[in-house]
Amino acid sequence: MKLQTQIKIQKKQPQIDYSSKVLLLGSCFAENIGEKFSYHQFQQLQNPLGILFHPFAIERFLQRVVQQEEYVTKDIFQYQEIFSCFEAHSRMNALSEADILQQLNSALIETFRFLKETTHVIITLGTSWVYKHLEQDKYVANCHKIPQKNFSKELSSVNEIEKSLRYTIGYIQQLNDGCEFIFTISPVRHAKDGFVENTRSKSHLITGLHQIVEKENQLHYFPSFELMMDELRDYRFYAEDLLHPNQVAIDYIWERFQETWLAEECFQTMKKVQQIRQGLAHRPFNSNSVAHQKFQQKLQQQIAQLQEQFSFMKF
Repeated sequence: MKLQTQIKIQKKQPQIDYSSKVLLLGSCFAENIGEKFSYHQFQQLQNPLGILFHPFAIERFLQRVVQQEEYVTKDIFQYQEIFSCFEAHSRMNALSEADILQQLNSALIETFRFLKETTHVIITLGTSWVYKHLEQDKYVANCHKIPQKNFSKELSSVNEIEKSLRYTIGYIQQLNDGCEFIFTISPVRHAKDGFVENTRSKSHLITGLHQIVEKENQLHYFPSFELMMDELRDYRFYAEDLLHPNQVAIDYIWERFQETWLAEECFQTMKKVQQIRQGLAHRPFNSNSVAHQKFQQKLQQQIAQLQEQFSFMKF
């Protein structure tokens, strides 16, 4: 899709290629971009604990990863027969204590191993609003439908956000001091907070983030929020809820990300991966026909050729 570009984004170095390992953390928009990396068979790991909206939640997760602080019984709770953890998204929920602890600690181990080899960390911040559990006196990543009376709601200050981001960067650099950081602000509006409150929230994130990005060489900013607000400023680029970017918008922002961060030598391989995926998705009228058997044979040859070059690819 071609639009009159208003935001100029320079190519960054070192660029992402198929030898890169990309860790994606943060809000649901991080997963939109993560799905693009996954579709094109890049080496990537996205949101091991599920979606994390607030900088405090991302910081706490990375603190556990780096310090190898396992989740134990006191870190989980049971509500309406479901076991949950206030530090994780509901996708980690389980029907037994053993299952949720196994999932949580597996995520820590997987992230620890991946982070040591990561070349690029992409962090998408979603909101400055944070909830504190009153009884435990600690901030949570997800309220898990616990009644609102059990929490207080706070707007994190610019200084608090900046401090949290510095801790996050510090934890990562303890394991890997050579990776590049790409920060972005989610364009998804949090209507439940209120539209005025959402604007306050995003402004705190943007200000706090830019206070550190502009001072460090390994820290970069990708303007996904600004692309949505300025270049795609029309409701035809939103999903039915008028809050989330639709597929057209996601594809456009991904195009701009490719222009900025992906090495040109990736594009031919990405095209081959896409052709294979389209071939695998094809549903023939007659699966026993000679033509289809030849098609399948050729497809498997293409997969084998790619996997010979990139052993990590799985179709």
